Amino acid sequence: MKNILLIEDNDIIRENTAEILELSGYRVTTANNGKAGIELALVDRPDLIICDIMMPVLDGYGVLHIVNKNPALTGIPFIFLTAKSERDDFRRGMELGADDYLTKPFSESELLSAIESRLNRFTTLLSDNSTGEEGLSHSFVDTQSSGWFQSLVADRKLHRVPKKQFVYSDGDEPTRLYFLKNGRVKIVRTSHDGKELVTDLFGPNSFIGYRALLENTNYTDSAVTLDDSELIYIPKNEFLHILGTQPEAGRQFVHLLAGHVNGKEEQLLSMAYSSLRRRVADTLLRLGTSPDGEPVPPIQLSRDDLAAVIGTATESLIRILTEFKHDGLIEMSSAGIRIVEPDKLRRANW
Repeated sequence: MKNILLIEDNDIIRENTAEILELSGYRVTTANNGKAGIELALVDRPDLIICDIMMPVLDGYGVLHIVNKNPALTGIPFIFLTAKSERDDFRRGMELGADDYLTKPFSESELLSAIESRLNRFTTLLSDNSTGEEGLSHSFVDTQSSGWFQSLVADRKLHRVPKKQFVYSDGDEPTRLYFLKNGRVKIVRTSHDGKELVTDLFGPNSFIGYRALLENTNYTDSAVTLDDSELIYIPKNEFLHILGTQPEAGRQFVHLLAGHVNGKEEQLLSMAYSSLRRRVADTLLRLGTSPDGEPVPPIQLSRDDLAAVIGTATESLIRILTEFKHDGLIEMSSAGIRIVEPDKLRRANW
């Protein structure tokens, strides 16, 4: 049952709206001012927030600002309730990241339609990050609370790309930004003698191909699907327009680019100075554990792809994986590679 937080200072509107939502199958939490609403959201994170604009103690704009900035609340779909219909109010709310507006008085059908639209859209496009692919380099931005994100991906055709197909190739001119809705994609660099190095792995809800667009250069790598995947294509001119008109979008993509560069530096440092056993262990930990260090579902990569991530020969990788299995550090099966002793892998002095 979806949990909706309703923040409204008018007792009659609050009680009537809550009753409609409860009769429609939602669990509803109510607050009569913005401060109380934030406190409730921190105790019991809602699936969606409906919030009046003009309220005592903390107004709706203040509530939305806190929701966007607090890591515990970021990503909650947000609908404003307002008795005002002036254009400035709408513009200010959208600039802050509101997802929708309802102007009072509103009908029951308008209310339920707005809620269903928001919940369905975020469920479809932005499923929870815990997908069993925590080790992948998800190119995430703060999409769930960003109006500019909806301008990029909403109501666009979904393109289904089969497994082992090129999304783009080294040397191509970038004509679009890619949003990976489902599936996995590897980013590959190939040497002159045909050796392949996997420089990135992306899972669901990731942006791909933004670096070449930001640098205004041709691709220097290739993107290949690891599974049957679903992608949304955003034309280059629309992406650049969003960057030029939405400062927050630009900041977030620059943040992604900086993280990409930092990741490449760490990868090069590891390849230059770490032993092969250490590189294999670190890669398994990155792909096979969550950010808090706990194991996740098995790593499902071919031995060739995993070797390309590490930068070694497939035969060398298989030898070390066999040793790790013999030592009880990992398990290998048709389902993939599962880490059994993450702490021992992490602490080992190789």
